[in-house]
Amino acid sequence: MREEPTWRIPVGILALFIALMVYAIVIARYAPGLIGQWPGLAQTIVYLVLGIIWLLPLKRFLIWMETGSWSPPQEPD
Repeated sequence: MREEPTWRIPVGILALFIALMVYAIVIARYAPGLIGQWPGLAQTIVYLVLGIIWLLPLKRFLIWMETGSWSPPQEPD
């Protein structure tokens, strides 16, 4: 466990916020034009999937913020 703060945590939080804002703007800008004429249920499914996709890289990003490495620490044998 860390004993002192690192620069990665505030930088990581800002980067995450900026990335999510860019992702949200891109989705809000282009998704309605692509799926706007689809039935409501199909649109709901697409927006649910798009709302979950941003979580996929989050684990590795949080690991980097805590450890400085992009992969989880290896457990000793």
